[in-house]
Amino acid sequence: MQAEYILAFSDSQDYVDTMNDLIGIRVKALREERKLSQDELAAVFGFKDRQTVSAIENGDRRVSANELLRAMAALKVPLEYFTDPFMLVGEGQFSWRQSEVPAEKLRGFERSAGRLIAAYRNYATQVGRQPKIVRPTLRLTAQSKFEHAMADGERFVVDYQLGDAPAERLAEVMESKLGILVLMVDAIDGVSGAACRLRDLDAVLINRNEIVGRRNFDLAHELFHILTWDAMPPDPVEDNSEFSKKRVEQLANNFAGAILMPESALDRLGPWEKDTVRRLNKGALLLGVTANALKWRLVATGRLEKATAAEIDDVGLRNNGRAAKTTKVPALFSKTFMEVISLALTKGLLSMRRASELLGVDVEDVSDLCTTYGLEAQDEL
Repeated sequence: MQAEYILAFSDSQDYVDTMNDLIGIRVKALREERKLSQDELAAVFGFKDRQTVSAIENGDRRVSANELLRAMAALKVPLEYFTDPFMLVGEGQFSWRQSEVPAEKLRGFERSAGRLIAAYRNYATQVGRQPKIVRPTLRLTAQSKFEHAMADGERFVVDYQLGDAPAERLAEVMESKLGILVLMVDAIDGVSGAACRLRDLDAVLINRNEIVGRRNFDLAHELFHILTWDAMPPDPVEDNSEFSKKRVEQLANNFAGAILMPESALDRLGPWEKDTVRRLNKGALLLGVTANALKWRLVATGRLEKATAAEIDDVGLRNNGRAAKTTKVPALFSKTFMEVISLALTKGLLSMRRASELLGVDVEDVSDLCTTYGLEAQDEL
């Protein structure tokens, strides 16, 4: 009776297919994590051959309740490992921009971030927000020249009409035009952002507590990784320095710089021969970047001599010339994310209490977030 209850699927064939796929992905992830062959895992399940395991991993065969219970006991994992739709076990590939974060701490935060992305994916489908069927890509490879990465960044600004200060609209364009989920999160110390690739969704996470120039640069940098993931898969963990020696990261930095500081914008801010520090700070504030990033972008475009840039005291560029680090922290997550949560609440697919658990905030904060984004909030019954 208990076994039948555990896998009492709904009448929806879509649900059954989704659950089969989910269990298959998790079975394969656990097998690889435990370094088991398909023959060895077949013995755990009580199968006669590995072909049955292969069929399960491919989503072609449904696992019975008794088989799943046997695997849970033998492999010492809870049922939720196989069936919880708010986990990204074996699915999400992350690339973290971080600095000296212990591996176990980063894995813990990755699990929390994964629940946000999985929650969005799960409820977006249920409220009618289907993922885009075509993924946008850049025609760049690891052998591409930096000039090509910058040219693509410039082209992106024009094609998506990002305007005079591209940083202001970049996140909105990524979500509305490219279907990339952008989440502003409270990250652990040392993490500035991440890119995440799923089979049917791309996401970027940004530490909302970073200074605005850093947030914007990380956003544009992670956009590059999303758009070049197949040709240049990023490392799971990367240094968040703007001066990485890895070629892929250098390409990403050049692309990000061109998006945030296109040459048309630089032309409006110049010339740079006199009062350079003040002009760098002023221009950086206008473009939503750091003055140091603007300085090296000017060097890259031939507007400032490298020797002149090297002589500039970076102390004068700190905080874009302001006395203290002042930055307005954006609201958690994004409007696109909260629209899905709000619709799920309105349609009765999600309770306020469950939403607070998934989002990691108090029940009252769920209502406040909906209100912040101009969305309807449901009072818990």
